[in-house]
Order: sequence, then structure tokens, then C-alpha cells
Amino acid sequence: MQMKVIVIEDEPLALKKLVGFIKKIEYLKTVSTFDNAIDAISFLKGNAVDLIFLDIQMEEFTGIQFLETLKQRPKVIITSAYDKYALKGYELDVVDYLLKPFTFERFMQATEKACKNITENTASPSNDSIFVKTEYRLEKVILSEILYIEGMSEYLRIVTKDKKIMTLQSFKNIEDVLPKNNFIRVHKSYIVAIDKIDSIERNRIKIKNELIPISESYKEKFYNQIGIKK
Repeated sequence: MQMKVIVIEDEPLALKKLVGFIKKIEYLKTVSTFDNAIDAISFLKGNAVDLIFLDIQMEEFTGIQFLETLKQRPKVIITSAYDKYALKGYELDVVDYLLKPFTFERFMQATEKACKNITENTASPSNDSIFVKTEYRLEKVILSEILYIEGMSEYLRIVTKDKKIMTLQSFKNIEDVLPKNNFIRVHKSYIVAIDKIDSIERNRIKIKNELIPISESYKEKFYNQIGIKK
């Protein structure tokens, strides 16, 4: 899973250092940077991100004010030259608090904690549902209502009986939380719910009005699971 990141930092040298650290980590991708929190709020209204690196002491609008303004927010790692805001930051449920100047090793510890935190949000609270991250919220998905899951660039589209949900995560992460007795990968871009299959013809699965291809690399495993020898 690659996490989309924004950095809010009004010191040019500190911003350059952070962006440089982010580039070294494969699962992080900087989508935008800001030298003030107000512009970042406008950006977040139309763009979903997974993680924010946030400076505290900024003119006009502080990092704490920024956190208090967001009703639903991505994971946040505070970066500050002052430790006096640490308690307030943790009260606002930040992932970690990096005290400047920090090393790359300390930065790595914080990002790994954020990655684990985000990944665990996909875990199933029970045997009949999972939570997935979509926009600024976690949405509950009832497993028995899923028809199929389609890969769309960096996103997955979960198609249920009543709705379609876009979530930023990998096939591997979603496969780890789906019950393997009823969900199977049939193509590099598709997972299907076996009990929702209406018919199979010419290596294409029909679910409702959708025709889903079965690729050569997944064909044998799929037919074995549904009890048909090919």
C-alpha cells in the first residue's frame, strides 16, 4: 500500500528535509506541500490523503488550530522544534511527535507506526464485515453484500448490491481480510464473490450485468476452488 502524503511546513529548509526523507521510503508519496495550514484545508476538501506531516508554530493559523478544525482527518505526524505541544498533539490523536532536528531513523519509526495504524483500519471487527478507508472516513462493508472488487490504478472499487466504494489500498491488503472460502482473485484486476456468480462462459464470469475475465494465471486455482477440472 502506498500512502499519499502532504507536508505543512513554513520553514523552507525543514520542508526540503522532510520531502527528501519521504522520497527515500517506497510506500510514501508526496502529493503536495504547503507553507500554511489554511491552503492545506482547502486542498483537503477536494483531495484524499493518508498522512500529514504537520508543523505546529506557523503564522496566522497554527498546527493545533488546524487539527481542531478538521472534523475527519487523515493520520497526522507532528514535526516541531518545541516539545510543549506534545501532550495536546496526542490528545488530538496524532500518530507521532517528531522533535526537530530528528534523524532519518526516527522519521522511519514514525512512518512505520502510521503505516501499521492505517493498515489495521482494514481489519475486520467481526466475521461478517470489514472497514475500508474512503475519503476521510472508515466505511463498514458487509461481506455478504460484496459482488466483486475491481482494481483501478492505485484504488480498489468495491461493488456491492447497493453501492460502489472507492478505497486506496492494494489487492494484497484486501485479500488478507477477505474470507478465502468465498472470495477469489480471477484476474490481476478482479476479485469475485463466488456465491454471487450467475454463470461462467468462455472464461468470463457473469455477475449481474458485469462480465469479468478469468486470466490464464488465475484460471486453474479458480476452477479448482469451484470444483471443476479444466
